[in-house]
Amino acid sequence: MKNKWRAGFLAASLGIAGVLAGCSSDGENSSSGDSSKDVKIDIFQFKVEFKDQFEAVAKAYEKENEGVDINITTVGGGEDYGAALRSKFASGNEPAIYNIGGPQDVSDWSDKLADLSGTAAADAAQKGSLDGVSVDGKVLGLPFNQEGYGFIYNKNVFEKAGIDPASIIDFASLEAAVKELDSQKADLGLESVFALPGKETWVTGLHLSNTFIAPEFDNNVLTAYESKTIDYKYGDAFKKILDLQNDYSAQPTVSLDYSKQVEELFSLQKVAMIQQGNWVYGSIAGIDEDFAANDIGLLPIPVEGYEGDSIPVGIPMYWGVNSNADEAVVEESKKFIDWLYTSDAGKETVLNDFKFIPAYEGYDSSKISDPLSKAVYEYAEQGKTIGWTFMGYPTGWGQDELGVQIQKYLSDEASWEEVIEATKESWESSRK
Repeated sequence: MKNKWRAGFLAASLGIAGVLAGCSSDGENSSSGDSSKDVKIDIFQFKVEFKDQFEAVAKAYEKENEGVDINITTVGGGEDYGAALRSKFASGNEPAIYNIGGPQDVSDWSDKLADLSGTAAADAAQKGSLDGVSVDGKVLGLPFNQEGYGFIYNKNVFEKAGIDPASIIDFASLEAAVKELDSQKADLGLESVFALPGKETWVTGLHLSNTFIAPEFDNNVLTAYESKTIDYKYGDAFKKILDLQNDYSAQPTVSLDYSKQVEELFSLQKVAMIQQGNWVYGSIAGIDEDFAANDIGLLPIPVEGYEGDSIPVGIPMYWGVNSNADEAVVEESKKFIDWLYTSDAGKETVLNDFKFIPAYEGYDSSKISDPLSKAVYEYAEQGKTIGWTFMGYPTGWGQDELGVQIQKYLSDEASWEEVIEATKESWESSRK
C-alpha cells in the first residue's frame, strides 16, 4: 500500500503495446481524433506501488485520446496522503481526480465531489463496494481495488522449524509458533521473528487497530462512522498481538519503517513474518522473484474472543472527481476511470500490470497472478473477512491519535491503559 515499487516498470512497459492495441480496438470511451479542445487532467493519488505502471497506462490513454493530457502526482510511501491532499487544495491547484476513503472522507470533501452514479464503472462495481461512498442516491467515489492483510509468512522458514501454518488458528497457537521460531532463529538464519514498523502509524493505528475495532462495529464502516463512542471491546486482544509483535521484532520498532520491514528484512528472509497485505508483493518480487512467487503465504491476525479465521478485506481508497473542475475536465475524468476499469485493455492492465484484485464485475478471477492476492480473493470468496472499518474512524484519528499513542506505548512513554483512555476521549471529542 505504501511501498516503493522498485521493479515492474519493464513489465508494465512491455504491456503497453497490448494496452495501446486494446485502446484502438475497443473503441470504448475514446475521443480519438477529437482535438477540438485540449483537456488537462491532474491526478493526485496515494498508491506508490503502481506509480510507474499507472503513469505508463495514462500515456497510452493519451495517445488514443488526442487532446487529453494526464498529469499524475503520487504521494505515499510514509507520507500522509490526507494532509498532502488538504495542502494541495489549499494551494488553489486543485486536482481533477483524487483519492478518498470511506464515509468520513465523503463528508469532509462533499462539496468537491462530482456525482459518478452514471458512469460505467459505477454500474460495474461489485455489490456493497459503493455503500460507504453513496449519499442521497449519488455515488461520490469509485473503488480503487480490493485489498486484504494479515501476517505474511515465509513458508520455507515455517517448514524448517516444523510449524504447520494451518495449525495457527488462535492467539495461543500463534504465540507458540512465534516462540518456536524464536528458539530456532539462529539455525533458521533469522534476525528476529517479526519486523513491526512502529514508525508507520498507518500500520498500527489503521490496519492493526481495524482488526480489533471492526468486530466491535459489526464489521460495518457506516456503524463506525455514526458511533459517538468507542469501547475497545477487543482491546485486550489488540494489546496481546501488538505486544507479541513488539517483543519478538527487530528493534527499535518505533523507528522501523515500511521499507526496512518489507524490503530489507522480510524480502531478504531475515524475519519470518510481517503484518502487511497483498500490496507488498511487487516489492518482494522486485528483490527476490522466486521467493515471492513460491514461498510466501498469508495468515489471519487472530482476534481473541472473536470467532473465525478471517482477514480484513476492503476497498483501500476510492477515486473522486473534483466537481469544481471545468465540465470538460469532469467528463473526461469520468471517461478515463471508466476506460481503466471497464474496457478490455483497462481490465488487462488492472490484472496484469497493477496486480489488483478487482472490485468490479466482468473480470476473469483466474488471472489473479500472485499468491498473496489469490489468498485474499479466496478468503473473500469464503466469506472469511473482517470489515474495512477504519475508513469510518474520525478524521485523522487512526494515525494522528491512536497511531501516535501506540508509538508512545512502544517507547514506554505511555501505558496501554493511557493509550485506551486518550484515544477514547479523542474519538468522542471528534464526534461532538
